[in-house]
Amino acid sequence: MLTVKNLLIVNALLASGFAVLMFCSFGGNDSGKSAGATLSPEQVIKTINLDKDFTFCGEKFPMDNPDVRQRLDAELLRNVYSHSSTLIALKRANALFPVIEPILKEEGVPDDIKYLAVAESVLSNAVSPAGARGVWQFMKATGTQYGLEISTEVDERYHLEKATRAACKYLKGQREQLGSWVLSAAAYNAGPGRISQDKATQRADNFFEMNLAADETMRYPFRIMAIKEVMSNPDLYEYNIDKEHLYPTLPKGKVIEVNEPVPNWGDFAKKYGTNYRDLKVLNPWLIDSKLTNKERKTYKVVVP
Repeated sequence: MLTVKNLLIVNALLASGFAVLMFCSFGGNDSGKSAGATLSPEQVIKTINLDKDFTFCGEKFPMDNPDVRQRLDAELLRNVYSHSSTLIALKRANALFPVIEPILKEEGVPDDIKYLAVAESVLSNAVSPAGARGVWQFMKATGTQYGLEISTEVDERYHLEKATRAACKYLKGQREQLGSWVLSAAAYNAGPGRISQDKATQRADNFFEMNLAADETMRYPFRIMAIKEVMSNPDLYEYNIDKEHLYPTLPKGKVIEVNEPVPNWGDFAKKYGTNYRDLKVLNPWLIDSKLTNKERKTYKVVVP
């Protein structure tokens, strides 16, 4: 029969055995580590050096301003130590930046604008709770205004090349109106009307003199600047990615001009030696299983 005294002895033995197990697993010496164990890389948590120039589209951040320093510091810390999101952005950039960068250059937009796309969607065809879509996160009304076709069958907010050109037109327009790329970026987040009105009301000469009601917009240019800093200097912030781990550049494929209805994209894919999934990966702007195309428009569909 198990007495109280015996029970206490058993509990003591169990506790001591558990302590020994924990010591062998986590303490003592390296002999407790299995030969085939995979160890995580060391993480060094440290503060960020702010004693340098930070520029976005050629516009300097006034780093002698304590408020500016603290706001940028906060966004740098968030991005440097948001490991999964930053790694994904770095990997996707290898695939998407080669498409985005030439378009920015052709449109006369600073190369730094590509980091706005990272801030918007982490370079994915995301859908926001408000209904913004694609890498550049256009709302339906704005996308249509800037020439993107948006219907139940086609949504060019998911067309990387066309959406990038639309974003360029939008941002150039705001740059002309507001006089600054930083303010243009803020307007991309909050809307041009709000930024223009607050700038006038507050008698501000630039974004850093403004006090906006929306915390997201107050953070937005700093967030883009932080993204640029980390993605431009990944090794400095201990993001070491082997080249073979980067996502490959988007395949060119073969362009098929479609100017008639397509009853089923699955059948279309089979006809050209591919499958439905691969067709949609290359053409994410085709959002239905068919294309009615009553107007007989010409669409350029890419197949492997």
